[in-house]
Amino acid sequence: MAEKLSGSPVCATIAVKDLSKARKFYEDLLGYKPMQEMGEGEGGEAVMYMGAQGTGILVYVSEENAGTNKATCASWMVKDLDGVLAELKAGGVEFEDYDQPGLKTKDGVATWEEGGKSMRAAWFRDPDGNILNVAEM
Repeated sequence: MAEKLSGSPVCATIAVKDLSKARKFYEDLLGYKPMQEMGEGEGGEAVMYMGAQGTGILVYVSEENAGTNKATCASWMVKDLDGVLAELKAGGVEFEDYDQPGLKTKDGVATWEEGGKSMRAAWFRDPDGNILNVAEM
């Protein structure tokens, strides 16, 4: 079964408390356009956003689960990390700083080098506290 899944597009599923506030963040700041809107009323509201290369994000209302994940729930691989960070900062995004085993940021950015390859990454939160990540390899 894993072979079938690894060849399929993947979608991050993110719980939020207030869908209109989340939509402003994901649409106005991150640039997503709604692909499908689902449900109406309490507990049934969701918006599906299509990303690049068949990926996507499903943002759904779940007051009890919004922002409860203590780990990264979605990551974007970008070609110009500095440019993306500048745009997000201009939109009011604040980046997380970490200092823990295996992960230390400087000015919000972590850098790794291994085997002649490098990676840089930064983390930020959506309005509900869900942890998001952008990285450049």
